[in-house]
Amino acid sequence: MPPMRSLAVTQFAAFAAAYPQATLLDVREPWEVAMSSVPAPGCRTQHIPMQQIPARLAEIDRSQPVVCLCHHGMRSAQVVAFLMQQGEGEVYNLAGGIEAWSTEVDSAVPRY
Repeated sequence: MPPMRSLAVTQFAAFAAAYPQATLLDVREPWEVAMSSVPAPGCRTQHIPMQQIPARLAEIDRSQPVVCLCHHGMRSAQVVAFLMQQGEGEVYNLAGGIEAWSTEVDSAVPRY
């Protein structure tokens, strides 16, 4: 299996501009999404909690790049590994998750 691809939070805006059909797949729990989210203009945002990914795999558009997001980047890394095992093409982990987004990109995004 190829190595996992990661994106730094500071690279995400340029990535989203280059791949406007990409999906930002938020794998956090609903209460986390309600507290804080990453603005992803130009990207489709999809929320599927990590534990539901196997059952809802068909809902993920595999024809376009998928960037996985969680709180710190650990759950999303596990989802990326799973998607890669399933034959997912272009899939990335948003390194550091929403915590890194809040501290490095946009301090208006609430930390929790």
